[in-house]
Amino acid sequence: MRAPLAVVVLLAGCGSPQRQPAADTPGARLEAAAVQVGLVGDPAKASVVGSWARDTDRLCVVPGEGDRLRIGALIDYGEGQGCAAAGTAQRRGASVAVDFGACRFDAAFDGERIVFPAELPAACDRLCTGRASLAALTVEHLSPSTSEAETLRTPAGKLLCGTAR
Repeated sequence: MRAPLAVVVLLAGCGSPQRQPAADTPGARLEAAAVQVGLVGDPAKASVVGSWARDTDRLCVVPGEGDRLRIGALIDYGEGQGCAAAGTAQRRGASVAVDFGACRFDAAFDGERIVFPAELPAACDRLCTGRASLAALTVEHLSPSTSEAETLRTPAGKLLCGTAR
C-alpha cells in the first residue's frame, strides 16, 4: 500500500517548476534599481533619434511627421557589396517597426542598441547588392543629434534620413 502512495507523491513533485514573473527575478530587480538611481538609462525613456553605427554599418533615425520617424540604413563593404535603405519607423516599446517599402519588420531596441532580426522578408534582399544583407544589423547609439543623423549618405551621395534642401 505504501509503494503506490510513494509513487503518487513522487509524481506530484515532478510538475513543472513555478517560474517567477520576469519583473520579479533578481536580475530584473537589480536592473530596476540601477535605472532608479541613474546608473543605467531607462530603455523606456530612451530616444531612437540620432546616429547609430558599428564597424562599417550605419543607421540614422530622425523625427518625421506625427509619431513616425525617418530611418535609413547603410552597409558598405566596398566593391559592390552593400545595402542602402530609407523609409519610416515607429517606436513601439522595446522595438522599432521599420518600413523600407516592401521590406517591413520589427527591430529590437534596448536603449543602447538597435538590432534587426536575423531573418528578414525576401523583399529586403532588393535593398542590397552582392552578398550583403540587412539581416542581423546591430548598431549602437553614437549621437542623439538630428542634424548629424540627417547627413548620412549612400556612396552615390543620396541622403538616407535628410531632406534635400
